[in-house]
Amino acid sequence: MKEALVTVFGGGGFVGRYVVEALLRAGARVRVAERSPKNSWYLKAQANLGQITFVAADVTRPETLGRAVAGADAVINLVGSFADMQRIHVDGARNVAEAAASAGVASFVQMSAIGADPESKSAYGRTKGEGEAAVRKAFPKATILRPSIVFGREDAFINRFAALIRMLPICPIIGGDTKFQPVFAGDVGHAACAAALNPGGFGGVTYELGGPTVLSMREINQWIADRTGRAPLFIDVPDPVAGAMATLTGWLPGAPISRDQWLMLQSDNVLAPKAKGLRALGVPATPMDAVAHGWLVEYRRHGRFGAAA
Repeated sequence: MKEALVTVFGGGGFVGRYVVEALLRAGARVRVAERSPKNSWYLKAQANLGQITFVAADVTRPETLGRAVAGADAVINLVGSFADMQRIHVDGARNVAEAAASAGVASFVQMSAIGADPESKSAYGRTKGEGEAAVRKAFPKATILRPSIVFGREDAFINRFAALIRMLPICPIIGGDTKFQPVFAGDVGHAACAAALNPGGFGGVTYELGGPTVLSMREINQWIADRTGRAPLFIDVPDPVAGAMATLTGWLPGAPISRDQWLMLQSDNVLAPKAKGLRALGVPATPMDAVAHGWLVEYRRHGRFGAAA
């Protein structure tokens, strides 16, 4: 499917920029679908002349989707949120999959998450699981991608903790024993590209995407501190205290953790033992140490002139 036309919903977001980059490098033509296309215009710099276009579309409004998928060979849905999850993760995913099926699109890729389960106690995990089911019903040969925590220069995970470690001499840790398998955003981009451009090889399959290393929340924080030359005192917040804090204050703007995020921390975020992953998609897993130094340097005491501990 070289030179295929691929519509990417949410292409201007954090993961989206890596998906779009991978598609462009593979020679595909890309149509980025966003509620506000101007927010993704920065992607033009990655493309050759005429290789990328933009269209206004809202996954929660089915009437806006037809023009976004018309003539496309593949569709990738990356849209996700921690707010209005039912409308976006379930109804929105269904809308996009139905529009793609109606347009005769050959390939559909749905970005989900490890922990997606219609029976999950967290709204995020539950709606991701229900969204997968809705996509499968509308587009049975869809490829489902379930990444663990995604890291990269623009992420809201590693950067968030690095900022706290830079600012606080004493850092509380919630869910310190919860395990993650952080996956590089670039690898997720290549995985989505591979799935979209090879429906015959990857269609109808669910893949769990994780990096080469499993780390606990406590180990991730210590890793960040070591790489940025910081030495804060880490203190584990007892689970009952963290749960009460999330319940009582999690709904407030700027709260350190929401009730739903706390529920997600009750389960490890790692690949299932027999899950197909990056290797099955032909993508080598990138270690955090291989790329993170490129942006974590800004969190060092003296910037790029400061040495890591």
